[in-house]
Amino acid sequence: MIQKVGNNSMIFEKSPVILAASSVVGEKEGQGPLGQYFDHVEKDPKFGMETWEQAESTMQLMAAEKAIKKAGLSKEQLDFIFAGDLLGQLIATSFGLIELERPVFGVYGACSTIGESLLLASMALCGGAGNYALAVTSSHFAGAEKQFRFPLPYGKQRPLSATWTVVGSGAVIVAAEDKKGRAMAKITGGTPGRIIDFGVKDSMNMGACMAPAACDTICQHLKDFNRQPTDYDAIITGDLGKVGQQILLKLVAEHGYDISDRHLDCGMLIFDPESQDTHAGGSGCGCSAVTLAAYLLPKINRGEWQRILFVPTGALLSTVSFNEGQSVPGIAHGVVIEKIWLNDGSRTIILLSNIK
Repeated sequence: MIQKVGNNSMIFEKSPVILAASSVVGEKEGQGPLGQYFDHVEKDPKFGMETWEQAESTMQLMAAEKAIKKAGLSKEQLDFIFAGDLLGQLIATSFGLIELERPVFGVYGACSTIGESLLLASMALCGGAGNYALAVTSSHFAGAEKQFRFPLPYGKQRPLSATWTVVGSGAVIVAAEDKKGRAMAKITGGTPGRIIDFGVKDSMNMGACMAPAACDTICQHLKDFNRQPTDYDAIITGDLGKVGQQILLKLVAEHGYDISDRHLDCGMLIFDPESQDTHAGGSGCGCSAVTLAAYLLPKINRGEWQRILFVPTGALLSTVSFNEGQSVPGIAHGVVIEKIWLNDGSRTIILLSNIK
């Protein structure tokens, strides 16, 4: 059911499908270019709770419940939940998902967590461990600033290379098969990322920290699958921002690939650089998750795109490692998402024959 491809990649011979996806964001995100696509835009940054952390938990549960409902499932039908956030010990997830009362795998890949969660969910379902899984991640600007940088009342000025942590939670329902023919897309394979460290120590420049990891995963993926960038309608990173994008394009070009005409970045899509002061763009576990749920998957479902390489990116730092003077390694996970074609049972066999 799962076949290894090349050095680091895998293909799902019977592709799991995405039944539904949901997105919950804050007011600033709702004012951005993708505002009309989100399922829910919350004007109260605390979501009716007392703390930023409780707000994120509430937001994550809201996204999860919306995805479950859109998929036409009950929470009892979920075999597994793969979920994570940016807070210490994943407290947004652990407190937020208690009410679902389903088995939970806490996942941490920093801002790449939604990609990691989708791959793990697909592997579990393809391995016959269950029928339905939920992949959900979240982030909150105030909670992230409080933990990794400075509490908001401090009022520290942010450098232009900094990104703005998205207030958002994205949830995706993955199924072993499309029993009713209503799935949005299918996950055909992926390339788990390696930890890449270029020695960058600037925690306010996440794009520079993560770009080398994005390059490594993208180039390894193309090599493993014997493909070119033109085999994808879009190659979409998580939250490099405009600084990280420039670095990524140069690094990939050094490996002999040109992705400049099809590269998109969720951190650059979610905010308007002209009207919203977010500097380099958006970031956070919620950034790529809500962009995938609200904007990318519908484009595949409508047939505007046939195949994309979704590569969420993460900066692997903590307050401890940063304060001890360590660098900020990066990681990126590649997920191949394709349109579902009617009567395409032979598609996987053809695809396998083209891979060396």
